[in-house]
Amino acid sequence: MTDVLPQPQHVACHTDAFFDLGPDTGLVAEDGTGRTERWLRATLGAATGLPLAPGANGAGAVRLSLDGELADEGYRLDITPEGVHLTGADPAGLFWGAQTLRQLLGPDAFRRAPLPGRRWRLPLLRVEDAPRFHWRGLMLDVSRHFMPKDGVLRYLDLMAAHKLNVLHFHLTDDQGWRVEIKRHPKLTETGSWRSRTKFGHRASPLWEDKPHGGYYTQEDIREIVAYAAERHITVVPEIDVPGHSQAAIAAYPELGNTDVIDTTALSVWDTWGVNPNVLAPTDAVLRFYEGVFEELLELFPSEFIHVGGDECPKDQWRESATAQARIEELGLADEDELQSWFIQHFDTWLGGRGRRLIGWDEILEGGLAKGAAVSSWRGYAGGIAAARAGHDVVMCPEQQVYLNFREHGGEDEPVPIAFVRTLEDVYRFEPVPAELTPQESAHVIGTQANLWTEVTENQERADYQLFPRLAAFAEVAWSALPAPADRDYAAFERRMTAHYARLDALGVAYRPPTGPLPWQQRPGVLGRPMDGPPPNM
Repeated sequence: MTDVLPQPQHVACHTDAFFDLGPDTGLVAEDGTGRTERWLRATLGAATGLPLAPGANGAGAVRLSLDGELADEGYRLDITPEGVHLTGADPAGLFWGAQTLRQLLGPDAFRRAPLPGRRWRLPLLRVEDAPRFHWRGLMLDVSRHFMPKDGVLRYLDLMAAHKLNVLHFHLTDDQGWRVEIKRHPKLTETGSWRSRTKFGHRASPLWEDKPHGGYYTQEDIREIVAYAAERHITVVPEIDVPGHSQAAIAAYPELGNTDVIDTTALSVWDTWGVNPNVLAPTDAVLRFYEGVFEELLELFPSEFIHVGGDECPKDQWRESATAQARIEELGLADEDELQSWFIQHFDTWLGGRGRRLIGWDEILEGGLAKGAAVSSWRGYAGGIAAARAGHDVVMCPEQQVYLNFREHGGEDEPVPIAFVRTLEDVYRFEPVPAELTPQESAHVIGTQANLWTEVTENQERADYQLFPRLAAFAEVAWSALPAPADRDYAAFERRMTAHYARLDALGVAYRPPTGPLPWQQRPGVLGRPMDGPPPNM
């Protein structure tokens, strides 16, 4: 039992005996348990070959029920000689309990077809469990390198297997626009592809000299959102404004600062870094993006909509007569306040439609709208300031949980970026800063790991960067762990030994504990490694 991951709150083993599942094992689903029933029958049914047919509520059955007295998203799993009873506080809790049940059946329960001669048995025990954080997220950047729809669906399954429940979907950036907006078709006709791509860090001399691109149709998005909802995962879309917008400006040059540069000469960006070409602070741009968000709200039912707000250079605004006139008209102090005005416009706009704005911690600069939440990425400082001001925070400091950072200092790591963040480093990450009071800490609604894909060009590279570290992050987000220094990393490593077998069954191309395999390396491709421990900001 000790190999369940994330670590449950409470486990009581009854005996050394087992309950065996067989062809006659029924699946009894009470009211409100339909999603988990469908998932168990489809997923475990495929792996085991067992029918798990609807059956009478008798001995030898797997029974699903709800109990509102349990903690939110919590579950109780009882396995006795008479059968299995899985109880959830709510449909989500029931589903997370089903993930534990799957782990207890062994790694072959993670396959898509039964292997011959397998015996399906469960240890007799009781598990009582509930998550620490409501927001347990993974951010996927599909703009720098596009991830086809099937890859996104696969990552939703991998998230569900680790009890993660928020996909932060980074859909737009300088290097590509990835979501169909029907009233602005050039966003995908022009903005979804680039003619070539920098290979490696932006200082690398290497190029991939072929077009790269792709986008999700609105029907694709509806499918992704529905698939996620079946797994109790919320998809939070990100449309990045006012910076990181060159793909949009390449499609519609009037969105840029036309009185400063010739925006008609811009194409979708083919390299990496902070881009000077940002949106113009005009009413026409606001109306354009209101149209974008109107279509987005029809596709994504999430409470939060992410508007980016990060890395917006102000040089063009300083040179732009239009931007300076807008600053004077609004009585603003400077360009930082102009960005704040831009963000606050969409905070009010989204709030009027029953949604909440969330953005990267730069949205604190120049003043933050009251209802906005913050993704604290430049360290803890932005999150601390936001929580003390009464804003909700998702902690995702780059120094701790940017999983595009390298996992090891070895020379054979593929395209090494930034500081070393080992599996143990991620396991000892603490999302809630000690300097926050209990009242302030309540504003830390959760945490997420981020994967930026400048040098992560395909699914295998994404797997390598995310795993096994995402498993450690999932435990941090779910489990009530001790203080970082007191965490039993050796015990976690023992559970990871079993978890590697699950990842193997799922076909995950993770980084082996002994280092990258030959085909996982990228010899001769320039990265940007940084030495020493990262700063604690």
